[in-house]
Amino acid sequence: MSVRIGAWLSLLPLLASGVGLPAFAADRALLIGIGTYENLPPQLFLHGPKNDLVAMEALLAGTMGFDHSAIRVLKDDQATRSAILSSIEEWLVAGTAPGGRAYLYYSGHGLQVTDHDGDEDDGMDEALAPFDLVAGSKDWDGAITDDELDAILERLKGRAVTLVIDACHSGTISRSLSGDVSAGIDGARFLPRPEAKPVEQALTRGLRIDLGVVDRPKRVAESGIVAWSASASYQIAWDDVRLPLESRHGVFTEAYIAGQMGTTADANGNGLTSNAELLEYVRAQSAAYCASQAKCDTLDPQLETKAQFLGASAVAPTQTVNEAKARYRPVGSDEATPTRYQASDAVDAVGDIVGRADSGDVVVSIDHATPMKPGDVFKVTVTSKVAGSLILLDVSATGMATQIFPNEFARKITPLAANVPLTLPDEYYGFDFEASGKGESAFVALVVSDAVDLTDVAPSTRGLKIELAARETLSEIVARLQKTWTEGLDRRGIRWSVGTLRYHVE
Repeated sequence: MSVRIGAWLSLLPLLASGVGLPAFAADRALLIGIGTYENLPPQLFLHGPKNDLVAMEALLAGTMGFDHSAIRVLKDDQATRSAILSSIEEWLVAGTAPGGRAYLYYSGHGLQVTDHDGDEDDGMDEALAPFDLVAGSKDWDGAITDDELDAILERLKGRAVTLVIDACHSGTISRSLSGDVSAGIDGARFLPRPEAKPVEQALTRGLRIDLGVVDRPKRVAESGIVAWSASASYQIAWDDVRLPLESRHGVFTEAYIAGQMGTTADANGNGLTSNAELLEYVRAQSAAYCASQAKCDTLDPQLETKAQFLGASAVAPTQTVNEAKARYRPVGSDEATPTRYQASDAVDAVGDIVGRADSGDVVVSIDHATPMKPGDVFKVTVTSKVAGSLILLDVSATGMATQIFPNEFARKITPLAANVPLTLPDEYYGFDFEASGKGESAFVALVVSDAVDLTDVAPSTRGLKIELAARETLSEIVARLQKTWTEGLDRRGIRWSVGTLRYHVE
């Protein structure tokens, strides 16, 4: 640790880090893009999927290192229900083994159908629309449901599985449409139910919300899956209607690909684009698109994965082999393959896990010049432009962290007021902060503006008392902050800001 709380705080042993990775095995990717549908009217066709497929294949064969022979593409009339399911089964499941990569991408319409096994609270399964989907009198026939995908993902255990869905699955889609719902809307990647009728926005806003990959695979959080979806379950996914018809892409797909090219999404500039950084990038690009379109309310792409994969590379770092060995290390996980890396230095990894650069909304300062010497006494001050609850961690290069706030020594745990500095420790603590150890460390201040209950991931009982594994602790907190805010009629991302301060002890 780099901060000693008086002379009485004992430090816990450093946790062991890093485990062996499985041998590299066969990779397989299945790319599905459907813009024209056998049984749908032309006004419900999409122009983006055909271009999405070309761009995704280039990404996989280039940046992601897939051999062209390992990529199967199903386009339009090739992507019938039977062709999709058989390809997933024999190409992805049977064609890969533990230690390899399995990549499944879908670009096209999403929809809902009646849930027949009782596993959905709202009675509806989220689903994908194959080429030969048929509209029944009240429901869609031939859709590929989230239950079917969930069973397939279960059979891919041991692979590094990436699932990317550029479609929409919202049951409240009609709130964003006007006129005849069944006619659809230009660029919207969602098929309303066949009997859907237009309704007033106020009547449907916030009536339901599902969290999931199509509707969230039930075991994704415990698996090795990295699952991306173009929007939250209450939002519309879009073709980019700003482009000419023949040049359109999915808004999400376009940002997802751009974020993995070069350093576009590398917010902390360490040469590694992490999953968290990629998520923040595609969310920013999606929000910018939505702000330009009158019929787009909000747009929040989703990432579901293990918390420990947030700071892992979305693609392999671009440095030379020798540089990469010094700066990065494979993520320790039974499901991981040599394509997932993380920053070797825990302080460098902070930005990869948080995913966003400091915006200046939260400022951390100390009242002592740096570098400091062991035993130097100092105070930490946090100032936020926006009111909210504070979590303050001290992260050392050894990979350990201390939760500075909240803690049981503070006289009163209250949210930060906007632009009102909070200084730690104050006179009520009865002790000082003293610099200890050597090397570079960082204070990480997270200010959460929404009333999110974080007591299980940052309880005050461990503040200043327990030495923590820095990566795991910060990842668990950030994973919680990436969830959806669902209070009242609000459906949006949780509002939070971050500020960091690096300091050095000689």
